[in-house]
Amino acid sequence: MYNFLNNCHNYGYLLQKNKMTTFQLIILAGGGLIAGILAGFLGIGGGTVLVPLLLALGYTPVQAVATSSLSIVITAISGSFQNWRMGYLSLNKVIGIGFPSVLTAQIGVFWAGIFTPKLLLFLFGCLLLLNVYLVEVRKQITANKKQLEEQQISESTINSEDNIPFNPVFARILTGSSAGILAGLFGVGGGIIMVPLQILLLKETIKVAIQTSLGVIMITAISACIGHATQGNVLWIPGIVLGLGGLLGAQISTRFLPKLSDQTVTLMFRIFLIIISVYIFKQAWLSS
Repeated sequence: MYNFLNNCHNYGYLLQKNKMTTFQLIILAGGGLIAGILAGFLGIGGGTVLVPLLLALGYTPVQAVATSSLSIVITAISGSFQNWRMGYLSLNKVIGIGFPSVLTAQIGVFWAGIFTPKLLLFLFGCLLLLNVYLVEVRKQITANKKQLEEQQISESTINSEDNIPFNPVFARILTGSSAGILAGLFGVGGGIIMVPLQILLLKETIKVAIQTSLGVIMITAISACIGHATQGNVLWIPGIVLGLGGLLGAQISTRFLPKLSDQTVTLMFRIFLIIISVYIFKQAWLSS
C-alpha cells in the first residue's frame, strides 16, 4: 500500500504537466473504485481514502480536500436517497444536525485555505491516527447499545430525551458543528465522529445514528464543496470520476466480498489508517 502510494505520487507529477488524458481518467476511476471497495468493506468514509489518493497523484492538499468533498457529495446523495426511499431516514434529525454543519463547514473551508500545506497534511495525519482510537470507542459504544437492546429496553426509553445527558439542542449543534469543520477542512464526511456522538449525546441506536450521519454528510459535503468551489479549489472532472467509481466500488464490496468478523475488520481498518497516516506525515515533512 505504501509503495503503491509513492508510485502514484511520482507518476502523478508527470500527469500534472499535461492535459487530463484518458489514461489519467482510468487511474482516477480505478482509484475511486478502490476507495469505494475499501469504504464499503471497512466501513470508512471516502475522504479517508480519496484525499491520500489525490495527494499521491500530485494534487495540492487543498485541491485534494476540495475534490474529495465533491466525490463524497455523489456517494452520500445516493446512499441518503436509498435510505429515504426505504423509509429509514428521518429528515428532522438530519436537519437538526445538518444545519449547524453547513455553517461550520465554511469555517473549515476558510482554515483549509489559510493553513500551509505542511500544517494541513500534519493535521490530516493526526485525524487518521485519532480515527484508530475512535474505531475502538465506536465498537465499545455499539456493544453497550446492543447489550441494552438485548435486555429488551424499549426503543422509547432508549431514545427518550429525558435520558440524554446533555441538552438535546446543544448535543445536535455540537455533533453537526464537529462534522462540518471536518468536512470543510479535511474533505471527509465526519461519520466516524458523528456516529459515536449521536449514540453518546443523543442516545440513538447505532442503525439510526449511521443513517442520520449519511444524510448529514450529504449536507456537509455540499456546503464544503460550494465553499471550495467559490475559491477555485475543486477539480470537477476528477471529483465526478472518483465519485462514480466510489459508487460502483461500494456496491461491489457490500454485495460480493465475504463478511469478516468484527475483530478482523477492526484490525484491517487500524492497519490501513496507520499506513496512510505514515504516508501523509511523510508528505507533510517533504512539503515546503
